[in-house]
Amino acid sequence: MIELLSAANAGVLTLLILALAALAYVLARHRALRAVDGDVRRLHSLPSYYGYAAAMLTAVPALLVLAVWLIVQPWLVQMQVAQTIPAADGARAVETLPALLSDAGIALGGTLEPAIVEAAQQHARLRALGHAGRSLVVLVLAIAGLVAALRMTDPTFRARNTVESGVRALLILAASLAILTTVGIVLSMLFESINFFRAHPWQDFFFGDSWSPNFRGDSDLSILPLLWGTLYISFIALAVAVPIGLYAAIYLSEYANNRVRSIAKPLLEILAGIPTIVYGLFALLTVGPFLVSVFGRGEDGLLGVDWMNGATSVLTAGLVMGIMLIPFVSSLSDDIINAVPQSLRDGSYGLGATHSETIRQVVLPAALPGIVGAILLAASRAIGETMIVVLGAGAIARISANPFEAMTTITTRIVSQLTGDTDFASPETLVAFALGLTLFVLTLALNVLALYIVRRYREQYE
Repeated sequence: MIELLSAANAGVLTLLILALAALAYVLARHRALRAVDGDVRRLHSLPSYYGYAAAMLTAVPALLVLAVWLIVQPWLVQMQVAQTIPAADGARAVETLPALLSDAGIALGGTLEPAIVEAAQQHARLRALGHAGRSLVVLVLAIAGLVAALRMTDPTFRARNTVESGVRALLILAASLAILTTVGIVLSMLFESINFFRAHPWQDFFFGDSWSPNFRGDSDLSILPLLWGTLYISFIALAVAVPIGLYAAIYLSEYANNRVRSIAKPLLEILAGIPTIVYGLFALLTVGPFLVSVFGRGEDGLLGVDWMNGATSVLTAGLVMGIMLIPFVSSLSDDIINAVPQSLRDGSYGLGATHSETIRQVVLPAALPGIVGAILLAASRAIGETMIVVLGAGAIARISANPFEAMTTITTRIVSQLTGDTDFASPETLVAFALGLTLFVLTLALNVLALYIVRRYREQYE
């Protein structure tokens, strides 16, 4: 019996719980109808509500216990087994236990230390015991919920109120996940950033002028060169995306007929669905070489100048990123322009203004707060981009105004510092969390500002 319970994984248990919930629905609905001899008018709620209440009471507590058990059990087993391994050196730390047990499982009885082999065997026994206990507790809880639901099912039971309360709790939980996720992200980066600033002076990070990490020590870890590259590339991207996206939105909302709009707008929004790695390859293989042929190669170039030495540059990444941002600007601006009341346009026409004058002097000023919000949202998207910068802008951290030089951004350095076999406790690795926290604060500020502007605009014209 214990072997059968321990063999039941989380997926099998979930299916069993759902099957019991379906059975509870059928039995409770039938019991409610039989209690009133089929006269639905004598029930407090519709028969289906009795079934839903029984299914919820059967499934929800069991699934919650299963979820908590899946999170807690590995941690408890690992901590219990770690106490049996000699802590002679750092190789026996708790964080390396999974690798040690994996090696012990592969070479059980081989050249590994007897303590590690014994720990692997104990780990397997505790896991099997935990799986068996999990299966037993969850199934007993589901069956107990089914029995309790059937006992509560009578004509006076307020099944509808119970179901609506459960759905309301589910909606509150779903709405809270975004907040809890944000808090978790901030706390995880904050704690590691504190560890970084304990090992590296904050004055050098915020006010230095050089980025040269050295995992052997003596590193210059200043965010300013990375921040400059991030803002420079984002500025070029917005310089490309904002005019094109805004003009496209004006045409689609004010000039295009329904047939053209139904075709052009989906085609324009396809750009938003292209993976960023594809944009990066496009920048590396097409846009970069084209810019070199125009602005580089000296006398062999199209303009006869030698400004650009390689395909990776700020201009390459900025142009391609601007193409990627066009649907963000155009779609949001199109919706905002369409939201401007028609009465404003009619009043302008009544005063003798032409169509173009109405757009320039009435529609765009009325839609300006929303358009600014769309631009800020696109800016936050540009600041957080990684793959286009990795392939199109290069990896050199510098402060320069030359758009034909290679530069790098905060996101690419975060990936670089956390990639490879490095000491996680070193400042060169922990700096990635300080960079991430700074980038998070920057993009969050832009998003909050954009949402504030859009909300103010909507309140004005609703």
